[in-house]
Amino acid sequence: MTGEEPKRGQMKLDLTHEGAGRHRPFVTSDCNAAAVARLATWPDALTPVLALIGPKGSGKSRLAADWAERVGAVPVHGAEASLLDPLEVEGRPILLDRAPDADDETLFHLINLARSGGGALLLVARSAPSSWEAALPDLRSRLDAVPTVAIQTPDDAVLAEMLEAEFARRSIAPPADLIPWLLKRIERSSGAVEAAVARLDAEPGAVTRAVARRVFGPLGPGDPD
Repeated sequence: MTGEEPKRGQMKLDLTHEGAGRHRPFVTSDCNAAAVARLATWPDALTPVLALIGPKGSGKSRLAADWAERVGAVPVHGAEASLLDPLEVEGRPILLDRAPDADDETLFHLINLARSGGGALLLVARSAPSSWEAALPDLRSRLDAVPTVAIQTPDDAVLAEMLEAEFARRSIAPPADLIPWLLKRIERSSGAVEAAVARLDAEPGAVTRAVARRVFGPLGPGDPD
């Protein structure tokens, strides 16, 4: 409020959201179609609080950021949520990434704020809220009641798009057969994609499958590649 000092332990946050448009389009496939469809029509009056869950590197934070851009949500991360001023976010959609890192009291108040009408709260985490630790009994019951939608480990279609985008970001034009070759050799996460392309980019000369084979090695003794 104008002319008032923030409460102790509370600070002003920049509640503007950086546009997601600078990123590549989010690729929809079997591994994430249910989550994409759910967020396309959410929030709704019946579900003011929703959890988006999935393994590390599955793209859940990216999908949540696209949702926040679309609906004008306030994006916060983990323990940073305790710095929110309820008066500034009341009635607004909120994206809380790394939601289990927020303290119990903050989570309790954010859920209540969303359920009081007009707002919405998207909780992003690797596991469902029902599995999070909560010392407050009232918070425990609220977390157990939060509906969830899940993203699975990236499949070939999503992983291939991640590889193409990372190569393009580094201005690398890989041969057509390299990405299918890499799909068999790297972990299925955005972090693994970035690490793999960085390793290839560090090699002298053009990025070829021969270079990739030297860097990553064969799958096993019988690998014909």
